[in-house]
Amino acid sequence: MIAPLIAAEGLGKYFGHVIALRDVSLAVRAGEVLALLGDNGAGKSTLIKCLSGVHRPDEGELRVDGKRVRFASPRDALAHGIATVYQDLAMIPLLSVARNFFLGNEPVVGWGPFRRFDAAAADRVTREELARMGIDVRDTSEPVGTLSGGERQSVAIARAVYFGARVLILDEPTSALGVREAGVVLRYIARARTRGVGVVFITHNVHHAYPVADRFTILDRGRSRGTFARDEISREELLTLMAGGKELDALGHELARRSPVASPPAS
Repeated sequence: MIAPLIAAEGLGKYFGHVIALRDVSLAVRAGEVLALLGDNGAGKSTLIKCLSGVHRPDEGELRVDGKRVRFASPRDALAHGIATVYQDLAMIPLLSVARNFFLGNEPVVGWGPFRRFDAAAADRVTREELARMGIDVRDTSEPVGTLSGGERQSVAIARAVYFGARVLILDEPTSALGVREAGVVLRYIARARTRGVGVVFITHNVHHAYPVADRFTILDRGRSRGTFARDEISREELLTLMAGGKELDALGHELARRSPVASPPAS
């Protein structure tokens, strides 16, 4: 059996006496979307920072292609093909789409002190790569700030895939988007999967995760509540696990008991 692109086994991370993660395991394979679900404070951000080289786990291990690794930095993780797209997208609004696409990896022409940014090559490659992802940008020379939120997310996804991402970690890519814009991003997540990329889709929105994810890992207060394939769990069951169904039921009964009984109308 082919080893997962990346696997975490028994990860733990502590900040003083605060337990951010404990005994969390997951695996991501090529051409698969794994949704990492959890409410605020569940440990999602800490986990992705361990996967992307920002934090070193205090317990457990990471494996890439079945081989144990210890990332020293995000650049080290990127060298292993692990790319993370955060909510801020690391884009400069006033720069063009093409300049943002190649930010930090600019193509140049000329030599020595006469080297300069190759705008024509950048525009051509950006347009081609966006088209491969099914993204139709009006003009790659226009400022990226003129694009919608969903379009900027899509450009960030295409950029990561172009620069060699084998595992794409997406940090709440649909959290600030409307329904239509979220649908745009979900479509491009599915396209990344068809290109053989393993995707970790971090979200607290089950309705966004369920249509596109193949498997679901649920975090609750730094611990995993399990990983489920789509055919093993329904959308409603995921919502219950995430929201703490028992706690909500207990709260509902408590509120019902405390609700005042309506007085009969005066005659």
